[in-house]
Amino acid sequence: MARTGHEAVLVRHGETEWSLNGKHTGITDLRLTEHGRDVARELGGKLRGREFAAVFSSPLQRSLDTARLAGFDESRIEVLDELREWDYGEFEGRTTPEIRVEVPGWLLWRDGAPRGETAADVGARADIVADRIRSIDGDVLLFSHGHFLRVLAARWVDLPPARGSAFGLETATLSTLGWEREVPVLWGWNAP
Repeated sequence: MARTGHEAVLVRHGETEWSLNGKHTGITDLRLTEHGRDVARELGGKLRGREFAAVFSSPLQRSLDTARLAGFDESRIEVLDELREWDYGEFEGRTTPEIRVEVPGWLLWRDGAPRGETAADVGARADIVADRIRSIDGDVLLFSHGHFLRVLAARWVDLPPARGSAFGLETATLSTLGWEREVPVLWGWNAP
């Protein structure tokens, strides 16, 4: 393998009450659970020793708290609104089984959310972030959310936004986007 160029390390925020219970958490600004805080601190140990030219975070507290607890000073963190989670509109705070009682067969990736975003909407934000990553001379660290990071991974490797459905992602995990020669690739995914 010819691993070349800079990398983007993606961090999904630590556990919240809603992520623990499978509730769609888009714009609701929840704090981390105590377990989520503990695991965020552990992530810091995995990132120690790496140099990052830029550190970005979603504006939502669960991402910012994960970044701080992982050892990144607020002065180093640039907040990017594009890194916020998928807006689930009317489905905010609800689980998929609850939604499917009203909308049988509903699939976020295909159907989006009423008064919220579609996969294409999230993909447009992900493209902005991917372009920003590519413009930086050095490795980049991003703290964000499950569905958004899945869409970002799909767009990074030139897949349609809805193909982010193929990249399962748990809380408090690390993933790496990079290059093999001139081809954008995923070097690692969903590592605890």
